[in-house]
Amino acid sequence: MTAPHVSFEFFPPQNLEASFRLWDTVQSLSPLNPRFVSVTYGAGGTTRDLTRDAVATLHKSSGLNVAAHLTCVNATRKETLKIADGFAASGVREIVALRGDPPKGTNQFTAHPDGFADSVELIEALSRTGQFTIRVGAYPEKHPEATSFDADVAWLKRKIDAGATEAITQFFFEADTFLRFRDACAKVGINAPIIPGILPIENWQGAARFARRCGTKVPGWLNDAFVKAVRDDREDLLATAVCTELCSDLIDEGVDSLHFYTMNRPELTRDVCHALGVVPDVRLQNVA
Repeated sequence: MTAPHVSFEFFPPQNLEASFRLWDTVQSLSPLNPRFVSVTYGAGGTTRDLTRDAVATLHKSSGLNVAAHLTCVNATRKETLKIADGFAASGVREIVALRGDPPKGTNQFTAHPDGFADSVELIEALSRTGQFTIRVGAYPEKHPEATSFDADVAWLKRKIDAGATEAITQFFFEADTFLRFRDACAKVGINAPIIPGILPIENWQGAARFARRCGTKVPGWLNDAFVKAVRDDREDLLATAVCTELCSDLIDEGVDSLHFYTMNRPELTRDVCHALGVVPDVRLQNVA
């Protein structure tokens, strides 16, 4: 099995302790030579300034290829593009362009009167600047607000046609979920790479709640396995095995890149990467 390319998602710290955790996570994972690392935006743009600061700091201090998340929520077009210009000025030329989640307490996205109506408009505007490599999100099990699976695939094609060069999927628990989605994308002419998003399961109950909010199917066999593993104090062992097997199945089907949602906790992600043959680059390890 050929070792895959990897990338990692972090979220911006909101206090001093979280800042140390983020830096420890970066130090632990950067020797694995990721293609890029991304930094998220909070729901409703709540971490906009924190994301900007974390992106700038990581770009300057880590030597990693940093991609900044950017959303349309609660901002005018001018404000959103000013943030993008700030990323470019700091040397960050990669953006994960997303519509964004509605602010907490609301169930529906409402565009700012002077803002971008959706992710396609944001991608088109970013593409026109000529400054960025643009990645987008994809939903292998249908976005909760989409009318159908096919409509969701068609929307992804619109995002690629608008100027995105790569897509990163929401996490899923079974390889067949991604493979069916990949086939559906190919059928409508999506030729851009689609990177599976992988969630190492640090806490099963939390992961299951997160999955339900995202519209991600929770297989019965997986829930049963974790219930037993938690009871027998083997949750970490099962989590490593399940995630490694999922990634191995994807690699066997021709997937060559994986994007890990680290939750700023590096240990499980690092162990899975090692099991897949992604070993530390000694030169990077000495620097980290």
